[in-house]
Amino acid sequence: MKFTKMHGAGNDYVYVNCFDESLPTDIPALAQQVSDRHKGIGSDGLILICPSEVGHARMRMFNADGSESEMCGNGVRCVAKYVYDHGIAKEEELKIETGNGVLTLQCNLSGTKVESVRVNMGKPILTSADIPTLLPGDPPVKAPLNVGGKRLEVTCVSMGNPHCITFVGELSDAWVHGIGPLIESHEMFPNRVNAEFIQIVSPSEIIMRVWERGSGETQACGTGACASAVAGVLAGITERKVLCHLPGGDLELEWSDSDEVFMTGPAVEVFEGVWPE
Repeated sequence: MKFTKMHGAGNDYVYVNCFDESLPTDIPALAQQVSDRHKGIGSDGLILICPSEVGHARMRMFNADGSESEMCGNGVRCVAKYVYDHGIAKEEELKIETGNGVLTLQCNLSGTKVESVRVNMGKPILTSADIPTLLPGDPPVKAPLNVGGKRLEVTCVSMGNPHCITFVGELSDAWVHGIGPLIESHEMFPNRVNAEFIQIVSPSEIIMRVWERGSGETQACGTGACASAVAGVLAGITERKVLCHLPGGDLELEWSDSDEVFMTGPAVEVFEGVWPE
């Protein structure tokens, strides 16, 4: 099976072109195997680029533990780059089908290759039952959550997948690795949840680390950055346009007056290879 390793702001996945390759029979097991950073290729998960009846391509995204997720903001930018650079569709505006509907992506070129991508991530989901979370509020904003002996104030947003955002004075491993896994599996989140920890630099600039559902800490999370930008506005902390610094790079975010969230960030192809059957 041919594959391509790609990353968006350090959020790395193994991509398989299912226009040319047969769909794997046991996708969750394959995702676990290729994601292993010691015995596999090493990645945050597996993304399949498939034919679509409603867009230029369809993205299916699997976490490192084999679980399928609805969306991946960094992943969908890389899908757009692959679709353009590899000639599946030579259009600078692409429609990519995801578990959160069909997204519109604008490719920014450097020569003949895609260098960065601006994604219309759609409208945030703010109803508790649809996020989903059992916390009160539509959405919960600065809602109390008892985790690991701490009483947190959290804001919850879905960008097609669920996010729980905590604003902290200073980022640390204690937050991400100590509290993150506890939030992910907290009883208030019936489908588990991604846990974002945000340090405010200014109303237009934030620093983020994330504990991703099914993958642990990753270098970046596009949907999480979008959800955090929305949460900052809801909590009265940030402006509608913010620059988000992540361990793997920067993302530009805007929650527009039309209620849609736009994200701009890099998409990078690292290498190609063949995975044995």
